[in-house]
Amino acid sequence: MAAMETSPPPTEAPLAGDGAIRRPGLHGSWPEMTYAGVLSFMRRTYTRELAGADVVVSGVPLDIATTYRPGARLGPAAIRAASVQLAELKPFPWGFDPFETLAVVDAGDCWLDPHHPHTVPGAIRDHARRILASGARMLTFGGDHFITYPLLQAHAERLGQPLALIHFDAHCDTWPDDSPDALNHGTMFYKAVREGLIDPAHSVQIGIRTWNDDFMGLHVLDAPTVHARGADWTLRQVLAIVGDRPAYVTFDIDCLDPAHAPGTGTPVAGGLSSAQALHIVRGLVPLHLAGMDVVEVAPPYDHADITALAAAHVACDLLCVLAAQRRARG
Repeated sequence: MAAMETSPPPTEAPLAGDGAIRRPGLHGSWPEMTYAGVLSFMRRTYTRELAGADVVVSGVPLDIATTYRPGARLGPAAIRAASVQLAELKPFPWGFDPFETLAVVDAGDCWLDPHHPHTVPGAIRDHARRILASGARMLTFGGDHFITYPLLQAHAERLGQPLALIHFDAHCDTWPDDSPDALNHGTMFYKAVREGLIDPAHSVQIGIRTWNDDFMGLHVLDAPTVHARGADWTLRQVLAIVGDRPAYVTFDIDCLDPAHAPGTGTPVAGGLSSAQALHIVRGLVPLHLAGMDVVEVAPPYDHADITALAAAHVACDLLCVLAAQRRARG
């Protein structure tokens, strides 16, 4: 009887693709197809095991606090999807892989029950408390801007002191609201000042182009001022105002002009360009960044993902700021 031909054993698949679920550790990058695979932010490992993580990325898919157009609940997914091409090369202009320096994981999204709105602030606050208890810093994707309020509560509680706020936005979000149960994405920082979560004397709002009779003592660098004085001048003001205080960066994507970010709930003409905003973000290296979020991406109003791409760039640069700080320390 003739011997049967046998095929050689299959070779083991190379370590490439689906790094979000196949990477053996938290550091480093590996080859991915930009157009395929599991969509974590910049292909970071998906996990709720936070030991060893320096930064935890997560989403808060909330938009029931909006005053105009909903849709920001789809923001975290859109930012993750837009981030895939940023994971392909070393980020510009940094010239290094931030994930060689920082252990960054994607912990998925905060679980919310929108049918019981009264439970939402506590759910976000507890989500943040669990992450901060691990010793990691947070990079959070919204969702509408209300999410920053419970995030600030958790951060101020963890630090035991008020934070300096670095706030990119078209709106000041300090309109009066003395209702403890209201969910409103235009009143969070009124409450944050009143509750001592942020220190107005060391807080700055960038890109504002809506009016409020009382800005609650926060420094306002409105959009016309940024256009007239330039991004370098604006950055110098931010660094001087914040100083050495622990700072929380919140980037509402409607800080950008609708030409650069059409997919948002309350667009306002006359805003910053993506180039101006990224220049300022990239200059935050001297500061102590205790927490960060990027909010108000509403994909239904942007057919070409322009807004989500801008948000992904902002988020990537925030991580690079942290990586640059660590690299400088050796």
